[in-house]
Amino acid sequence: MSKKSKTVFVCQECGYESPKWQGQCICGQWNTMIEEKVVEIREDDSRRRGTSGSRPKASKLSDVKSGDFSRMDTGIGELNRVLGGGLVKGSLTLISGEPGIGKSTMIIQAAAKIAERYGKVLYVSGEESEEQIKMRADRVCKGNLEQLYLLSETNMERIVQVQEELNPAFLIIDSIQTMYSDSMESAPGSVSQVRACGNELMKIGKGKDIPVFIVAHVTKNGELAGPKIIEHLVDCVLNFTGERNQELRILRSYKNRFGTTSEIGAFEMEEEGLIEIQNLSKSFLEGMEHGAEGSMATAVYEGTRPLLFEVQALTAPTSIGFARRSAIGVEISRLNMILAVLERKAGLSLINQDVYVNIVGGLKPDGTSIDLAVALAIYGSYKGISGCAKTLAIGEIGLTGDLRSVQNADRIVKEAARMGFTKVILPNKNATKLCEVPGGIQIIGVISLKGAIQLLHKQ
Repeated sequence: MSKKSKTVFVCQECGYESPKWQGQCICGQWNTMIEEKVVEIREDDSRRRGTSGSRPKASKLSDVKSGDFSRMDTGIGELNRVLGGGLVKGSLTLISGEPGIGKSTMIIQAAAKIAERYGKVLYVSGEESEEQIKMRADRVCKGNLEQLYLLSETNMERIVQVQEELNPAFLIIDSIQTMYSDSMESAPGSVSQVRACGNELMKIGKGKDIPVFIVAHVTKNGELAGPKIIEHLVDCVLNFTGERNQELRILRSYKNRFGTTSEIGAFEMEEEGLIEIQNLSKSFLEGMEHGAEGSMATAVYEGTRPLLFEVQALTAPTSIGFARRSAIGVEISRLNMILAVLERKAGLSLINQDVYVNIVGGLKPDGTSIDLAVALAIYGSYKGISGCAKTLAIGEIGLTGDLRSVQNADRIVKEAARMGFTKVILPNKNATKLCEVPGGIQIIGVISLKGAIQLLHKQ
């Protein structure tokens, strides 16, 4: 007697399954429940774990070989930096970004360089034809492309077949939302299809020690489209950001099992493709004007390098009942705290002032080392004090108005000296711990925000 096929309703946002359709999912989203058939896995199905027939055996941790030295050089220094030194063999890397930001351009450039060094590379595209990829490769890639193979396909079973015949050293899937498996009856991009295709790619990568690059779509809010299951499956999650009408592109890592997530990579979009930016601080500071009100240079330590940039602030009398607080690159909660400290400890009355803060270049720095620069920029804009383009300020502001020390201040000071700064304002604890001060730069240690404001009046 044949069994009836079961169906469930699966949320395309969070993956929640329900036996009945409902308008709103438990995650709060509306009209995301899609009917999907439940596929029963047989005992002899190859998708089950442990299909070799042998009894599973645990291994000693000391007997397992480390993968620290099995990295592949992508040929792109900034990409290697974000990945932690290169691609780990057998790893799955997910990259996302806005349409037209340059994901496919960076991937085809990396694929071409890996093909020259390590052999065959298979580029699978479900969105573009082979002719379109060839046109892009001719424009942005240089060198021999004999080892780069293209495949325009969306069926996962056929992709696996081609991969087994070709046995590439590197596999690229563009994109996971367009792929589907015959074992599922749902549409491509659904929770079941993404899960099935992701598991198949993980089997390829881990089983045959092949690094796999997976491209994913994003929603209008900039988040990864589809369920979170794909982010849990992969080893590294990269995000490519930037404005399409500007040249600067920033590559960040939100998850990395083989390295840090604090590194960033910088690129510039040119006609011949993505060009690496070696001196990122210079590109952020080149438009900084001397004598501008509400402008202050600051720095953060990103991964293994200090990053210098400009903070701009503007205060204006409010024209409505409540004053506005707008920030780009700074958390609004952090901005409100800094404004409260300025009102209480510096005597500023900002209740009837709109306050706007912007990190030039579209950066969103982590940490609290930029607090002092934000406060000085707001104070300078409110009081009409001209800023100095050769002065840099770092430090965390406490609720009592004191300045807390920041990490890697010595390296930030060295980078500031290299970039031509003549004065650095920083917490007194950091100033007393500096082992050596580069020539031509003045180090000023301050204890509180009030002391830093007094220096702003003297410059």
